[in-house]
Amino acid sequence: MVRYQVRPRGRPPIEGLSPTLEKTLEVIKDFMVQEGMSPTVYELAEILQISAPSVHAQIVNLEKKGYIQRTKGKTRSLELLGGASKLARQVTLPVIGRVAAGLPILAVENIIGEIAVSSSDVRGECFALEVVGDSMIDVGINEGDFLIVRRQQIAENGDIVVALLEDEATVKRLFIAGGRVELRPANSKYRPIPIGPDDRFLILGIVVAVSAKMLTKKL
Repeated sequence: MVRYQVRPRGRPPIEGLSPTLEKTLEVIKDFMVQEGMSPTVYELAEILQISAPSVHAQIVNLEKKGYIQRTKGKTRSLELLGGASKLARQVTLPVIGRVAAGLPILAVENIIGEIAVSSSDVRGECFALEVVGDSMIDVGINEGDFLIVRRQQIAENGDIVVALLEDEATVKRLFIAGGRVELRPANSKYRPIPIGPDDRFLILGIVVAVSAKMLTKKL
């Protein structure tokens, strides 16, 4: 089990939170950055060295105060929001080329700059891509935005993925049903892209956040 450091002495307290809730929130944030996923109640209990019921009560309080949200029935569903997002530190990610939210465009892995994003958006090994096109506007992904992408080759039905089809990259929602695989846009102007058994198809990563910030550094 990885050990997580809590808020160092001398750092200003988080407004509206008790020291106990603040410590739990910091552990959740650090776990998500280091492990690329949200912690379970039992993992938090082990890190904080308290009982699982106590952790559950703290999660409920943090949710009521607007610092996190969770999905019932899922083990790892904690998400930072509101005050917690504003408190997260900034990290820098490389921007690797551009990706089409429209027709796929040639994927060239070339670092064109860097972008500063909240550490709460960075889960696991991540990189950024600039969006070209408008096929995903109905889910808030617009041309010129930067996608924060967690690098992985496995995705589930409904995930928004950056995929390589033949030698071109695109961002779409993955649809899997009955042996059928499609990359679906979020704009009625575009049609789904079917994936056949003979197509050269590779998932590069899952989109975990969208940033409208400009490049912080041009290389």
